[in-house]
Amino acid sequence: MKFQRIEQLRLERGLTIRFVAAYLGCNRDVYARYEKGGRQIPVDLAIRLARLYDCSMDYLLGLSDINHHYGE
Repeated sequence: MKFQRIEQLRLERGLTIRFVAAYLGCNRDVYARYEKGGRQIPVDLAIRLARLYDCSMDYLLGLSDINHHYGE
């Protein structure tokens, strides 16, 4: 499953794959595979991304088009 929104959010904020991978504590290539759908993103990393992008998990994973702040 391709998580298009995590790529979109990263680009909107001008962040690099290298920065986000370092934030998550994973390898750059592994993170790139999350964005492209080559790997399933673990729940703990998805939560960290939702915090980074201040959005709900539903929005992050493309389950909703409504962008609520993290924790709402």
